[in-house]
Order: sequence, then structure tokens, then C-alpha cells
Amino acid sequence: MQTNRFVLAGTGSGVGKTTFTIGLMKALQEKGNIVQGFKCGPDYIDPSYHTAVTGRVSRNIDSWMFSQDAVRDIVARASMDADVSIIEGVMGFYDGKSPLSDAGSAADISVITESPVILIVNCASMARSVAAVVKGFQLLSDKPNIVGVIANQVGSVGHYEIAKAAIEQECGIPVIGYLKREADIDIPSRHLGLIPAIERGELDSFFDKLGALMAETIDLEQLLDLTKAPVLAETGDLFDQQEDQHIHIAIAKDAAFNFYYEENLALLRAKGATLQFFSPLANEPVPPEADGLYIGGGFPEEFAEILAGNAIAKKSITEVVNKGLPTLAECGGFMYLTEAITNSTGQRYDMLGIIPGEVAMQTKLAALGYREISGTQANFLIGEDEEAKGHEFHYSKYSGVHETPAYETKGRFGKKQEGYQAGNLVAGYTHFHFVSNPKLVDNWLAACKKVKNLD
Repeated sequence: MQTNRFVLAGTGSGVGKTTFTIGLMKALQEKGNIVQGFKCGPDYIDPSYHTAVTGRVSRNIDSWMFSQDAVRDIVARASMDADVSIIEGVMGFYDGKSPLSDAGSAADISVITESPVILIVNCASMARSVAAVVKGFQLLSDKPNIVGVIANQVGSVGHYEIAKAAIEQECGIPVIGYLKREADIDIPSRHLGLIPAIERGELDSFFDKLGALMAETIDLEQLLDLTKAPVLAETGDLFDQQEDQHIHIAIAKDAAFNFYYEENLALLRAKGATLQFFSPLANEPVPPEADGLYIGGGFPEEFAEILAGNAIAKKSITEVVNKGLPTLAECGGFMYLTEAITNSTGQRYDMLGIIPGEVAMQTKLAALGYREISGTQANFLIGEDEEAKGHEFHYSKYSGVHETPAYETKGRFGKKQEGYQAGNLVAGYTHFHFVSNPKLVDNWLAACKKVKNLD
């Protein structure tokens, strides 16, 4: 059996992957196709766009953070009833965890998922030379299956025809379309206000514009002809539904806190937890049935004034954490639990004060990259002999005393003690991916049961 599935890759960051992904999703959807989105790597923002366009939750897939079988299983399950699956690449096609291997790259994902590749090339200021760029991507590895090219940033239709002729002659693959430089497409803010803007439908006209542009200058029928791929079979029982554990996990989810890997939530559900969502931004308390609490990342600094004044939510969260509910707070959630957040304009707002110290936004990136995580003896989520993988990305800096670090992380620049742990609270900047070690979910539910039975 066959379906349509492809990796939309780029020669580098900023070449237009997200623009083309959103546009092609919309254009193919307008032709009556059910479209499923995926994103290579740990990014939270691009999947938000995919989900808004397709109406289906986009999934992160990552060949460094979890196994090849898990990657295939996630793609197989999510695309089961879709006509077309589009996997947006990350950085340049071969860029991943290391400069010496394809691990974690879009190239690796394309091989693991047996997906044809459409390569986006920036053709600005090039004619025949663009063929050399494409040829280099073909020759670096014979494992990926690059089946076509899209030309971006062409100066005119004539420029496009020159680039197309050179690539097709020298590389032996078709160029299926283009976008001109004067298309003047600016992706709306990748963070500030993105989620509420999507929910209000403010980006719908932008999605419509992109879809119309793609339909005009890209041969969609040729795209579908080139991207036939085998239907993937489910490879494991990781997400099979298990017995109800009668454990409720409260999850903070709103415009301030919305960075959750869909598979983290899927694993919690599969292992028998019931998820209940609430909004600190709307001043909602933790649901009374909660046996555990999950406060993910997001942009609390952009809503700091509102969060600071929401006394009901602050009081409720403080009470359940102090009561001992097993709580995981990641990045934005970690920031929210400190004494204060100072935003980029220097305004300071009081937060919950559960964690000593405070955070301040800065203009330069504070941390970015994959993390190998090792636990500690007192950590309910990840013990001292256990490991997991995750990602760190933030502009804020924490100032305080790490009385009891939550875990140790290893990144490109070595190891460090990170986060804050006290009782049943585990908090820090690192985002965990539970698929890297599903036992974390078992640990969490076991801790919830222990507390519940003691009440």
C-alpha cells in the first residue's frame, strides 16, 4: 500500500521551510486532501502553525531523542487516516546533533520513515551554480531520496527557468515550482501572542494567502506524483491504552503555558492517567481532583502582569505544591514558580515564590540545545540511575540558590547541575521528552498514587 508522505527540507535555516510547509498544507487541503503535519526536532512553534492550518495536532519526531521504532510508530499512528503527511525539516537537511553524523537531522528522519524529500533552495544571486548546491546535497549521502526541488527567492520567471534548466540537467530531478523574491511574505511572530492569535483566527487570511501562492506557482499534481511512500506499520505498543490508574494530572494550558510535546500527553493517557486542563492566565484554580500537576513552557513573561495579579491561580498552585502533589514545571512553568519575573522592559512582577530566586529576560539567548538528563535520588520523576533526553531554549536567566538541583544535564558545553527540587516538586529550564524514557511516566503516576493513598 502507498500513501503520500514527504520531508520538506532546506539547504539551511531561513530558506523558507515553514513558509512552504504552511502554504503546501493549505493548498493541498484546498484540493480536498486530509493533511497531517510533523516537525523534525524539538521546536514547539512550527507545529502550532501546522495544527492551525490542518486542524490536526502536529507531532514532533526526533531521531536523537528517541528510537527509530518510536519515530516510525509516531508517524504511522498520526498519519493513519491522512491523505498526505508533510514532515517539516530542521535547519539544513543534514544538520543534527553532530557535524559528523546525520543523527537528529531531517535526512535521518527521511531515511527512517522511508519518505521522499523535496529540497528548498534559495536561488538568489545564482544561476547555474544552484545546480552545484543541489548536487552537493545529493552526493553527501546516498541514503536519502531527494526527488524534487522548489526554488525560492527567484528574481523573475526567467530566473526560475534558468535555475530549473540547470538543476534538471545536472541533477536529474525535477524542479516543481518557485516563489519570487517580491512575494514579500513575513511569517507572523513566532512567539509573542501566537497561540491566542491562532485561536482567534487572526492568521487564517495569511494561511489562505500562502495556500493560493503555492497553488499558483507549484505543480501540486507533480508533487503528489513524486511523493508516493509506503504506508508505515505501527512498530510497538508504546501508546497502547493501559488500565485506568484513577490518577488525574492537572495541566496548565493557555497562551502563557502551551509548550507540551503531544506524545508526552499521549503517553500519560496511554498509561492510564486522566488529563485535566486549566488556565492560570484565566485565574483558574487547579482542578480539585488533581493528583499531579504539569506546568509546561511558554511565554509567561509576556503575560507577567496578568499572572502576577491572578491571586486565585497563584494561591491554588502554591497550596497543591506545598501539599506534595508531584509537580513538573518546565521552563516557563519553572519561571512562574520563582519569586518574580522581570520582563524585557525592566518591569518586575511577583510570581508564586515557591522557588527561591527570580528570573530576568535578556536580549541574548541564554541556552539552546539538546540535553541528556540524569536524575537524582530525591527526584520523583527521574531517579539517580535513570536517564532521559530533552531540550533547552530560553532567553531568561535565573538568579537564585540551587539548594537542591533537580537533575544533571549534559549538553554541548559539558555537564551542569540544573533546576530546583524540593519534596515532590521538580522544576527547571529543560523540557523532557517522555518518549526518550517512558518510565518517567510510570514514576510520575507511582508518586501520585503514593500521595493519594496517604491522604
